[in-house]
Amino acid sequence: MLSEQPYGFGTRFEGVPGTNPEELIAAAHSACFTMATSFALASAGYSDGTLDTECTVTLDKEGDGFAVTKSALKLSATVPGISQDEFDRIANDAKANCPISKLFNCEVTLEKSLKG
Repeated sequence: MLSEQPYGFGTRFEGVPGTNPEELIAAAHSACFTMATSFALASAGYSDGTLDTECTVTLDKEGDGFAVTKSALKLSATVPGISQDEFDRIANDAKANCPISKLFNCEVTLEKSLKG
């Protein structure tokens, strides 16, 4: 349960076990992107398969503070019957249009692989 996770300066900058805002943002981004991709695939007639998304959010020192400078999505998918071109189009559209991607004021990247 999230409420039971340690959360604070130590978990963010000092390697103390727990969570931090960047991990929560990454979880939200990967979930939102996966949902958008799944919906788009189903709308295109691809209701079978699997989607596995990882997200890494980068926090960099910027001036006197910090800024999220990148959100890197990594999608591994198995979607029977889809072409690479159609898969790429659907995944790229989901990256650009999921609500969390639209929230960011940073670079959002997507690495994707389609398996058998």
